[in-house]
Amino acid sequence: MVQRMPKTIRYTLLSLRDLWVSAGPFILLAVALLALAYWWLDPNPPKRVTLATGPAQSAYEEFGKRYAKALAVEGIEVVLKPSEGSAANLQLLREGKVDVGFVQGGTSDYTDQDEEDLASLGSLFVEPLWLFYREDAARKVAAAARAAKAPGARAAGKADPAEDASLSALTQLQGLRVNLGTPGSGVPSLMGKLLESNRIDPATLKISRLEQTPATVAFLGGELDAIVFASAPESLMVQMLLQTPGVKLMNFSQSEAYSRRFAFLTPTRLPRGVVDLAANIPPDDVQLVAPTTSLITRTGTHPALQQLLAQAGNDIHGGAGWFKSAREFPNRDNSELPIAKEAERAIKNGTPVLQRYLPFWVANLVERMWLVMGIIIAVMLPLSRIIPPLYAFRVRSRIFRWYGQLRDIETRVDSSGDNSSTNKALLEELNKLESRAEKITVPLSYTDELYALRANIHLVRKKLLRL
Repeated sequence: MVQRMPKTIRYTLLSLRDLWVSAGPFILLAVALLALAYWWLDPNPPKRVTLATGPAQSAYEEFGKRYAKALAVEGIEVVLKPSEGSAANLQLLREGKVDVGFVQGGTSDYTDQDEEDLASLGSLFVEPLWLFYREDAARKVAAAARAAKAPGARAAGKADPAEDASLSALTQLQGLRVNLGTPGSGVPSLMGKLLESNRIDPATLKISRLEQTPATVAFLGGELDAIVFASAPESLMVQMLLQTPGVKLMNFSQSEAYSRRFAFLTPTRLPRGVVDLAANIPPDDVQLVAPTTSLITRTGTHPALQQLLAQAGNDIHGGAGWFKSAREFPNRDNSELPIAKEAERAIKNGTPVLQRYLPFWVANLVERMWLVMGIIIAVMLPLSRIIPPLYAFRVRSRIFRWYGQLRDIETRVDSSGDNSSTNKALLEELNKLESRAEKITVPLSYTDELYALRANIHLVRKKLLRL
């Protein structure tokens, strides 16, 4: 025997069905609009982003690893693409082979097309121009300078081992073996501008273009007199050379003048003892010039990824360092490209409120969809007023549909007179109508109309029985 569903549950399910049929089209319309908005806005970012870094053991490589670790927390894979350096990164960005990359100020003259295709996620840190030279080479330069002034005093080229010689101007590099790095590093372009401003013909230098690691090996082996890096102090090469005996860092005594001549350069100072307080390295303050490195992105990179990268930049570069105070970076200064809106918001306001309390994916979805959701709600609210009368009409139609048949029976009763056979047929028809009415199910709030139908059926029956 099949067990029948309890009436209470059956009535509830029928009411829900009526409500769904009435409200269903509007719900489907709202869902369709939300789906269309989701497709159009594309709020959730892709799971992978490619970041152009730099040579092995460079500061760019180290920072790239930190960005990868920061975004991995949010489920984003950062693919690190090694390169020769800043100029190579910019070329990769122009060709669309990477999504973001570290680019040093002064690397290139940006075109109008670059300003359309590329944007900055903020200035991250300064990259001082580290010009390391061997002390014995500096002594030779000093001896040659003295010989040029007083030829009889000492033979040119014979340096005094006890002499504490130092270099403080690019003009002193003439005749030395200097490594400027690979073309993709951006240093040759930068040094070219500085040499030109000093009216130095590059042909007067013995220039090599080795990568950082082989150049450092050659420098320490005495095959080079000077080596030039443009890197953050986090670079392992810089850290090592600053503490290597017999190696000195050139003091840019004209650093302020360079910054006035080149907008992308900032005068900065390496404080005495900042490398090693106990050993007092460096023994004196060293004046340096430093281009600012920015994180450059293609404008087509997903806005949520731009926001995440900018927020990661706040954490990675926001602390105090050798050349910066806490929270000095990232910033919007010294930018050669337009600042992306997402980066500007992240730099100015930090992490959005929702992301502090909700998972990134949820917070990002709400942040990017709230305006559209508000518009959809504003459109659907007036339309939703149709639902209650539509629901009422659907429920009441189950009752009112039988009034047409009841009126037809009553009309025939009035015209039948005392015809017993006709009246008997009408009575059977009326009983069937009543039987159907008893099976009608409506919500409790509409039962009065159901009972009114049954009462009217009873009145017609009484009228028929009086004949």
